[in-house]
Amino acid sequence: MDRKTYPINQYPDGQWDYYRFYLTHFDQTVTDFDADVPASLSVIYRCGDPKTVGKVYPSALATRNGGWFGAAHRAPSMAADPALWPADDFYALMEAFRVTGFRPGNSWYLNDAANVAYARSAADGGRLQQPVLFVNGDFDGICDITRTHLGDPMRKACVNLTVSSLASGHWLPLERKAELVHSIRAWLRAKNL
Repeated sequence: MDRKTYPINQYPDGQWDYYRFYLTHFDQTVTDFDADVPASLSVIYRCGDPKTVGKVYPSALATRNGGWFGAAHRAPSMAADPALWPADDFYALMEAFRVTGFRPGNSWYLNDAANVAYARSAADGGRLQQPVLFVNGDFDGICDITRTHLGDPMRKACVNLTVSSLASGHWLPLERKAELVHSIRAWLRAKNL
């Protein structure tokens, strides 16, 4: 993480603080998200904003605030972002989460031991020989690999890596649908795949 933006004494886990909060307060996290499914999805899925680059991202404040939604323990009511979700698509997403809740999706954050064990047993130390494309979101406050060393392990593990970027936040496939398809197609052509 960028320690200029996230000084270790104030933000020991940087933009990954929310991850630590999930590990230490998992049931509360799920309960808070499940309290209002449409509002939670509307808050989670927002277009990125280039003005956030170099600023503390909200994910770094989960522990300090007592969860994503603080003392309210529920998402504030807001409309779904129409740039990401046509109404019918958002309705389908909302109905799916009403069936499963947020526990299954958030359980991924509890899977570190299995992920590490799998990585350690991977052939060739986990190095990938095949061509790999990573499309970076220019203002993704969590996973931007162009302004930090966050992508270094991927660069070491992927022998034939191509990195491209789009003007997007964290939800790049939703924010830049057509541009992402174009990037993938151009990469496939360039690699003769």
